[in-house]
Amino acid sequence: MLVITIRFKVRPEWCDRWMGMVEEFTRATRAEQGNLWFHWARDVDDPTVFVLLEGHEESSVEEHLRSPLIPKIQREWPQALVETPHHIRAVVPGTEWAPMDLLPVPALTDHG
Repeated sequence: MLVITIRFKVRPEWCDRWMGMVEEFTRATRAEQGNLWFHWARDVDDPTVFVLLEGHEESSVEEHLRSPLIPKIQREWPQALVETPHHIRAVVPGTEWAPMDLLPVPALTDHG
């Protein structure tokens, strides 16, 4: 799968409107065949930073990039941004989240 993490530095005056601005693209991408996840987060130390975590089946990426919404976001999103977004892309095996070995949580029982 292709995993992409994108860091958006949003202008302070746009921060309260950012999630509304990205809502249409978020809904459309989540509905695409081959989209595994599409999650937004906000930096707790810098509220002007939003992070997008997305996972796609490798075979679906080209179709995703042909979305009719791509030209729209290329026109509309830059006005709200301080700088060009930065990203990390990696192809990783599998299509699911895996348990973290470093932090195992014991299974709950009926007795607590």
